Amino acid sequence: MGGTREKKVQYFSKLRELLEEYKSIFVVGVDNVSSQQMHEIRKALRGDATVLMGKNTMVRRAIRGFLSDLPEFEKLLPYVKGNVGFIFTNADLKTIRDEIVSNVVAAPARAGAVAPKDVWIPAGNTGMEPGKTSFFQALGVPTKIARGTIEIVSDVKVVEAENKVGPSEATLLNMLNISPFTYGMTVVQVYDNGQVFPSSILDISDDELVGHFVSAINVIASISLAVGYPTLPSVGHSVVNHYKNVLALSIATDYTFEGSEAIKDRLANPEAYAAAAPAAAASGASEEAAEEAAEEEAEESEDDDMGFGLFD
Repeated sequence: MGGTREKKVQYFSKLRELLEEYKSIFVVGVDNVSSQQMHEIRKALRGDATVLMGKNTMVRRAIRGFLSDLPEFEKLLPYVKGNVGFIFTNADLKTIRDEIVSNVVAAPARAGAVAPKDVWIPAGNTGMEPGKTSFFQALGVPTKIARGTIEIVSDVKVVEAENKVGPSEATLLNMLNISPFTYGMTVVQVYDNGQVFPSSILDISDDELVGHFVSAINVIASISLAVGYPTLPSVGHSVVNHYKNVLALSIATDYTFEGSEAIKDRLANPEAYAAAAPAAAASGASEEAAEEAAEEEAEESEDDDMGFGLFD
């Protein structure tokens, strides 16, 4: 009993150190994860993250004991259930998440196991002798005898996702050397700086965030302009719209201010501005022609210096 109590104290101390040292925590599911997979995951994360496993009752008891000093970790308690563990990190969350879920192994179908996905038996020759036809008939798999062996006529779904694998299905899949499932760690939830969220949030890119933000700003500005209530997103539009109204009023009346003088003069003397535009264009063209002529003259003088000018 003394040894067990000492181990609990060490575990509580270790858990608290990790909670205080790291800002991010992955709550991971470890159903059907072998000890060899755990070793490989620990090895892959070494230097970037720390894996900690423990009994749920002990973990909940430890966290509750820390709440007076670390109240933000109360958000983890609802997820400490089932076969779960913790991965602590200060590194990039998406990189660590990808490393966690990348380690998967193929596994054969076992009777009573819940299928994570639909299981199909593909059409083709099985190489089995005709005496084993009963296995296929029991599951409704269409077959025929070809060259003394059993051949499956068409693809057949033998197990549906989220249903348990029956003994007959497991036996047939194993006879066909089909390992339909893959097992590995799954990310249940992510804790980061006091916030808990699903790992799918990590797939949102910066461009998507900016797009949603800009869309929200546009909606706020539109509503504010429609109801006449000024907000930070709409005030710029309001100022521009009011300036346009004042400018229109100045043009329609005798009232003139600095911003409207040029526009009123342009409206009163359109011929002057129409004549000025071609003249400006011609002036620009003549300047360009003069520059080109000067460059050509300079090139000719250089040719003279480098050619016959040597014999003058």
